[in-house]
Amino acid sequence: MKRRDFLKLGVSSLVASQLPCRLFGQTSQPLVSVCEGTDYAAVTRKVITALGGMKAFVKPGNTVVVKPNMGWDRKPEYAANTHPLVVKTIVEECLASGARKVKVFDNTCNDARRCYENCGIPAALRGMKNVNVRFVENDRFRKTALNGRFLKEWALYDDALNADVLINVPIAKHHSLTGLTLGLKNMMGIMGDNRGYIHRGIEDALSDVSSVVKSHLVVVDATRILTDHGPQGGNLKDVKVLNKVIASRDIVAADAYATTLFGIKPQEIL
Repeated sequence: MKRRDFLKLGVSSLVASQLPCRLFGQTSQPLVSVCEGTDYAAVTRKVITALGGMKAFVKPGNTVVVKPNMGWDRKPEYAANTHPLVVKTIVEECLASGARKVKVFDNTCNDARRCYENCGIPAALRGMKNVNVRFVENDRFRKTALNGRFLKEWALYDDALNADVLINVPIAKHHSLTGLTLGLKNMMGIMGDNRGYIHRGIEDALSDVSSVVKSHLVVVDATRILTDHGPQGGNLKDVKVLNKVIASRDIVAADAYATTLFGIKPQEIL
């Protein structure tokens, strides 16, 4: 199934109900929680609590991968990477739920050292016990059978493959090729080899990867979004502050809802 078709299915199930932290979806359909506020740690905790809390996802002794977008040599205010406070809060919740180890990484697009330094995420996590923030290592990608529509196999990062829990933490932003980059697109950060090839059939490729590597929890950072010149950005005029965080167990439902923040429909993007 193409990413566009995934997103159509996701948005078709969303129905509003009245809760302090808005929760979308019927009990038989994927739930999406949305919270708004300027205290990013608080709203991040609230969207997770609305889904049952982090203990519903992370069990004592689990190894957890928290996969933010750290792919660009940009400071947080430029909305190219996931906000450090959103990531830090998720890591704290994982540890409080008994995680044995939390691993944070991204296969960056710009120079890895500059991306890690300027995005602010490693600095926010520095000194936290049992938290591992490392650059990806090329020899740790593993050829993995996908048997998908576009990708039959691809090199995926072993930390993602071996994690007990994978938490996908994208930022919501414009993308010059796919329209938007959200949770499905953020999974490119666990992929190795020549990722440029994927763009030949990107909507199929993204679905192929996420069909095999499950995001157990998706937390979309929409505290500020990049409305144009994505995915890298670089102009504050393209940044819109929304102060929102979105969460769902279902990557499709999370992405489908997030498209509405840009005034478009899920089927309008690749």
